[in-house]
Amino acid sequence: MRVYRGRADTIDADRAVSERLVERVAAEGDPAVRVWRPHRQIAFGRRDTGAAGYERARELADGRGFPPVEREVGGRAVAYTGSTVAFARVTPVDDLRSGLQERYDATTADLLDALDGLGVDAGDGEPPDSFCPGTHSVQADCGGRVRKLAGLAQRVRADVAVVAGVLVVRDHEPIAGVLDPVYETLEVPFDPETVGSVASAGGESDPQAVVRRVETALGGGDPYRVIPVDRTE
Repeated sequence: MRVYRGRADTIDADRAVSERLVERVAAEGDPAVRVWRPHRQIAFGRRDTGAAGYERARELADGRGFPPVEREVGGRAVAYTGSTVAFARVTPVDDLRSGLQERYDATTADLLDALDGLGVDAGDGEPPDSFCPGTHSVQADCGGRVRKLAGLAQRVRADVAVVAGVLVVRDHEPIAGVLDPVYETLEVPFDPETVGSVASAGGESDPQAVVRRVETALGGGDPYRVIPVDRTE
């Protein structure tokens, strides 16, 4: 397993790192993992771009200091603060028609294992009207209320599959604050109180410690080859 570590200097350059990683797995056939802290931004999904209020939603996000970008994986908008953790596991595939659920199950199980090591008793699912709503999510009790901590999505090509996701570490309030008007403009049901974090669930609040724990879990726990992101060329 190859683990790509670090973050590029800009949003665009960092997104290019992930795309190069996918192409490298496709070309060489070796699975890879990347766990990192993206720059502050809002990543809109494909369903968002067709909404009547999309341009206004972009303006709202940008005006609150969250540069808007578009992503290929996933459904609805996701906000990153700079401490939010993103993760991706890229594996070669022989048949794009099989293995979808198995990859989801394996990645979710590994994420739950990482959260357990971070002091969080989390499980599958999400409360109603959560951010980036979907059937592959992770939730936990955060001070007496169940809130969403993470969401997962999957992109499958003929040669590789990418299971990716976002994990809120500590900045749940700023995330809820920017997603509330954005989702309202997109006419997506959203309850800001459903946004949780590793910290609010009683776990680790240091983003880098979270990165390392998730990295180890997704990498299989075995020794792996660490490659700085500037070597994905």
